Amino acid sequence: MSSVVILQARTSSSRLPGKVLLPVNGIPLVVLAAKRASNTGRSVIIATSTDNSDDGLVACLQSYDLSYFRGSLKNTLDRIINALSHYDEKTIVFRLTGDNVFPDGALLDEIESEFLDKGHDYLCCNGESSGLPYGMSVEITRLGVLREANAMCTSDHDQEHVTPYVIRKYGAVFFEKYKNLKKGHYRCTVDCLDDYTSIQKVFSDVVDPVCEPSVDLVRRLEGIPLQPVVTSPVSKLILGTAQFGGVYGIANNNGCPSLLQCEELIKTAIVNGVMYVDTASAYGNSEANIGWSLKDGWQGRAKVITKLSLLQDCTQGMTGSVLNSFVDASIYKSCNLLRTQKIDVLMLHRVSHMTDWNGKVWDQLLELKMAGKIGELGASVQSPDELSKVLKNEEISYIQMPFNILDWRWDSVIPTIVSVKEKRKLTIHVRSALLQGVLPSLDDNHWLGANVDNPGLVKNWLADSVISCKRESVIDLCLSYINALSWVDGITMGMENMGQLVENMNYFNLAPMKASQIDEIQKSRPRLNETTLNPALWKRNIL
Repeated sequence: MSSVVILQARTSSSRLPGKVLLPVNGIPLVVLAAKRASNTGRSVIIATSTDNSDDGLVACLQSYDLSYFRGSLKNTLDRIINALSHYDEKTIVFRLTGDNVFPDGALLDEIESEFLDKGHDYLCCNGESSGLPYGMSVEITRLGVLREANAMCTSDHDQEHVTPYVIRKYGAVFFEKYKNLKKGHYRCTVDCLDDYTSIQKVFSDVVDPVCEPSVDLVRRLEGIPLQPVVTSPVSKLILGTAQFGGVYGIANNNGCPSLLQCEELIKTAIVNGVMYVDTASAYGNSEANIGWSLKDGWQGRAKVITKLSLLQDCTQGMTGSVLNSFVDASIYKSCNLLRTQKIDVLMLHRVSHMTDWNGKVWDQLLELKMAGKIGELGASVQSPDELSKVLKNEEISYIQMPFNILDWRWDSVIPTIVSVKEKRKLTIHVRSALLQGVLPSLDDNHWLGANVDNPGLVKNWLADSVISCKRESVIDLCLSYINALSWVDGITMGMENMGQLVENMNYFNLAPMKASQIDEIQKSRPRLNETTLNPALWKRNIL
């Protein structure tokens, strides 16, 4: 029974045009990918397009005497089917891409052996489920299955991504031989310039780039810049960026990070699994710094949450058209600064804006969402009353709320959160998990400034809880408590430097608190006043 590799390649990549022709160890990326896939004797066909943009690619393939086929630019599935028109239905087909050079023939042999031994209709190798980096992507199925998919698929998404129909019908089964490597949160694809630089470094001293084993290349990723520095992805950590535009938090002794520091923080967070970057139009230069940091192919690797402007110049008697202009200006300014055509998540910075001006601001946001300028809508709430109000609005799919281990104010509303999440999509992010830096502080002035009359009582309770819950520190105690709450989807935290980021990411990789410990915390915690739990009421002149 024969098997063949179809390697997709085109030069019209939006993030890094022409990337498949970039040299690695003197060999064009697509050529190296093809030669590695065939290094145990398997046939490889490079499937590219008939578009003029791929003429140079074809000339390159011809110069290396590689087999290729030209077909539809957008309908990749149809391109693959036509490339294999002379093959039998039972032919085993591997699907690879020209920007991923790690897979080699030996790895394909192992995958094919399991595919046959287990009698699978579809098997894939990639990411967390396989223990191998993003970019070690290998899919294997039979040609008859792909022909069935081609006959049944009508959506652009299915045709472009080739296997969604196959996965829906036959299931996503993963090759798990190397799962114990735990490198699924690493990255070895070439999607942007930084990726290309990383791959160049991996191959820089490889004697034979065509025959170097895939697993050896994976091990070489360790220590390469912009690869993970923690053992597991920290998907529940949200990078807060208020400090990117101004001094924020009582523990901030460094001021605002520089532009280059912002870029390093954002990219390091993303490669370690952070899925959201949180900002606001009111956070000074934060949006601009994020946009600059995500240029050159990083857009889309994490969602950006921003907030509507405070609309301070809008009066209650303002007409609809003028009011709409203020709303539009806020959205388009954020898009411009973030260097994007669409805001992933737009939150109300003030819940009152949902109903102020007879709801006209909210109506305009819904119009912008319909027009594709906003992906999803949310609200940043300040109190349980505001939370109860926004939970009733089914158009709100994201809520951000202040919450920490001592904050009892939300107890009566949490059951409603749980109930709503069971009925519709709702993502809950909490902020101020350390009460803006007060909770881990040993300085009584910080506590007094937060209106705590007896700091020693609270600090002693926190210290005792660290011991009884077997946590590493007060920060670990606070984060492990929130991480253990099933209704919390993410925790927004700000960091001014790399040391803080790495420290916090390591905390997120520790085991969450046990249910019995949560119960004891909630029974024994000191009851703080609203004037402490709401930073807007603090004696800021004392801090």
